[in-house]
Amino acid sequence: MAGCKPEYLPVVLALIATGQTARSSSTTSFAVLGVVNGPIRNEIGMSSGIGAMGPFNHANATIGRAYNLASLNGQGGSVPGESYMGSLGNWYNYSSVFPEAEERSPWQPLHVQKGFKPTDSTVSAFFGGWYTNSGYGPRATWQEKFRRCLSAAEHHNPPLLVIDPIAARLFHDQGFDSKEKLIHWLAENAKLPAREFWDNQWIQTLVKPIAEAGVEPWATKLKAKPDELVNMFDENDINIVVTGGETQGAWKLFGGSLRSKTTSVDEWR
Repeated sequence: MAGCKPEYLPVVLALIATGQTARSSSTTSFAVLGVVNGPIRNEIGMSSGIGAMGPFNHANATIGRAYNLASLNGQGGSVPGESYMGSLGNWYNYSSVFPEAEERSPWQPLHVQKGFKPTDSTVSAFFGGWYTNSGYGPRATWQEKFRRCLSAAEHHNPPLLVIDPIAARLFHDQGFDSKEKLIHWLAENAKLPAREFWDNQWIQTLVKPIAEAGVEPWATKLKAKPDELVNMFDENDINIVVTGGETQGAWKLFGGSLRSKTTSVDEWR
């Protein structure tokens, strides 16, 4: 399917097994970003180097495309105006699967963070792909840059930070010797005035009812004064993946909620 080689099939099946469709019919035009970890990356020739998130590697591109087509077929089609209602659409719906550059990262890989062994092969399907912010560094003003990007993020869709190994090592050298430490900083610095936070249409639709029911931490945020700064995200919902060709210390911040658990590929071999 979609030009995949037979050896790619366990990864495609594992992505499907996450239970997360790659073809959401939401009017907000969501898509899914798939991250592959473990030995399977090298066994099937996936690329975590230059252009890892682009159309330059056969495995990366066709696995993502097959996952989208399987989602389309499994849910009975994805016809604009009938079974697909994304107003603007999303090019990540074409193909968006890439591996983590585990060997060149200063931090634990994503699947180890989620409780797997380094020798396990896994996939993680991040629902979102709606917003993308980017930057470089850490430069002298990296904190200000990140605060602007975080405040521009969609309030109900926590960020996935995809970062080149160069930038990851620079952050490591500045004292962020684990992903968890950088994630904590991101969570603590993702703030908005309460009136802006609660003015978001999806926060009003999805979050305000449970806040009014007394569910924390939303209930406390609802009591905040209009100009009081409130945290946008829980740090447990923010994730970091290292990938890229080390031609530039770049990073991208995507909407990426890990709605389903990281899933084993080995079970599908």
